[in-house]
Amino acid sequence: MIDSKLLEIMACPLCKSPLHYDKAKEELICRADRLAFPIRDDIPVMLEDEARTLSAEETDALYK
Repeated sequence: MIDSKLLEIMACPLCKSPLHYDKAKEELICRADRLAFPIRDDIPVMLEDEARTLSAEETDALYK
């Protein structure tokens, strides 16, 4: 679980957009870059090489 105060100050390392927490998948989502950064052992891994690209379906779901 990510602390809400920490989430408020975190930003995408690439574009500096706000991140959205996906509790079910344990990921931080950057909508602008369509990337999902993993959270491992309660620590966000904010490396571009570790992020996965969101599918078109996942991206569409973010905006519904």
